[in-house]
Amino acid sequence: MRRNKQALCQEECEQVLRRATSGVLSLISSDGFPYGVPLSYALVDGVIVFHGALEGQKIDCIRRDNRASFCVIDADDVIPEKYTTAYRSVIVKGRIAIVTDEKQKHDLCIALAKRFYPDESVAEVEYTQFASRLCLMVLTPEQITGKMGLELMQRKEQAQ
Repeated sequence: MRRNKQALCQEECEQVLRRATSGVLSLISSDGFPYGVPLSYALVDGVIVFHGALEGQKIDCIRRDNRASFCVIDADDVIPEKYTTAYRSVIVKGRIAIVTDEKQKHDLCIALAKRFYPDESVAEVEYTQFASRLCLMVLTPEQITGKMGLELMQRKEQAQ
């Protein structure tokens, strides 16, 4: 990162990942171009969990090349009069895998569901109905970096 003083520490990166609810997963498509898809997610025991259909371009990309990048933007306030943006974002690079173990698939799916709807009994019913048509994917981070814009840094310093 060119501007090291704007870098987020690992704890701040994790806070961003816990606060945000969606991001863009980028994979390598068959034509060599990046394939980016917005997804909701959950951070569970240090890995990022996604769900989706059993087939499609995302699954094809993962099966061909498991390298992935996931970008989350936690703050994005345009300040027109200063020609700048008060932003905070995190990028996770790692390897993504399709979950094949049924118990792990169940447990991760329930954890993902509880993030957005805390009633586990409802999540269990939904899982029972849709598990056979559901693909769970896990991104294991190899690198996590985050950055905060100067405007947010100044606000943070003034608040302390």
